[in-house]
Amino acid sequence: MLESVFCDCPYCGESIELLIDCSVAEQDYVEDCSVCCSPINISVLVDDDGVPQVSVRTDSE
Repeated sequence: MLESVFCDCPYCGESIELLIDCSVAEQDYVEDCSVCCSPINISVLVDDDGVPQVSVRTDSE
């Protein structure tokens, strides 16, 4: 099941949409910003109710 989550790019500050696969409880991956194309480090934890908690950071954080 994919869930749409909006967050702010840590580089350009624009709101971007991420599609999260909630069938995986814990994820770490890199995805390019759809606005500025910078690589965003994304960490996802899906709770017991299937709600994803998403954090984003730059390479230097």
